[in-house]
Amino acid sequence: MAHSTPPSRDSNGNPPQAAGAKSQAKDVELLRVLVSRKGTHVDAQWAIHPQLKQDLLPQEWQEVTDLMAKVTDIVGTRFSQVLAQADSEPPSNA
Repeated sequence: MAHSTPPSRDSNGNPPQAAGAKSQAKDVELLRVLVSRKGTHVDAQWAIHPQLKQDLLPQEWQEVTDLMAKVTDIVGTRFSQVLAQADSEPPSNA
């Protein structure tokens, strides 16, 4: 699927600092699925980090696109079902 990248090394060719050493970790969002609604309309979208997209081969990109289309369809459908159930329940007095 995606290309593997060897571990990074410092300017002396040494591997990064050991696990106990101080290091700054960064969180990077590689993939996002967003489901939104307006009234009864449910919309599911997805996005991928630009660098990840650039690193994928055309065949891999097509595979990701196909899989994410399925994911957004499943998530959007389920969101719609839950929304319909919540809207169909009559209000009650507690």
